[in-house]
Amino acid sequence: MSTLLEVKNLSFGYKKDFLLFDDLSFSLKKGEIKVIVGASGAGKSTLFELILGNLKPLNGSIERRRASEVFQDPYSSFHPSYSLINQIKDVASVDNLKAYLSKLNLDYELLLKLPHELSGGQLQRASILRAMLMKSEILLLDEPTSALDNVIQLEVMKMLLDSLDEKGMLLITHDLELAKWCGDEIIEI
Repeated sequence: MSTLLEVKNLSFGYKKDFLLFDDLSFSLKKGEIKVIVGASGAGKSTLFELILGNLKPLNGSIERRRASEVFQDPYSSFHPSYSLINQIKDVASVDNLKAYLSKLNLDYELLLKLPHELSGGQLQRASILRAMLMKSEILLLDEPTSALDNVIQLEVMKMLLDSLDEKGMLLITHDLELAKWCGDEIIEI
């Protein structure tokens, strides 16, 4: 299995005298799902920002292949005045669109709408759709199913797990049962 992400001796804090994490190291290989857990404010989402290169670590290094993220708040991850399909086409190929729409229980007509015209659950699934269509090797999933009911949550998680033969995933969740069910390793920060 090839390594997709290597985090070595990572240290970061917004204040130098208060580090969110110090000397954090882990790797992610193709076919793995690792789960990040921790209290609110522990730095879970900040870790994703570091992995994506939006923040610079104080110490350590991050080497990664192409990554895409599903944000916890789907309303903040889409521009409010453009249709979803146009925002998806801006960053991804729509070659497998029909297959993913079916797996995510979404109608194409929903993608023609603006973000505020969808429910939180529909928009969250559209965010997952966009991330899957980006064909990245790493999926960074920040509470990706928290806005979904239990049945849809299970279907979406199964679809994500089915794609592990071509990807690796980091999942942030507060749901320890979900973490134990799907994670190869749980990383507490």
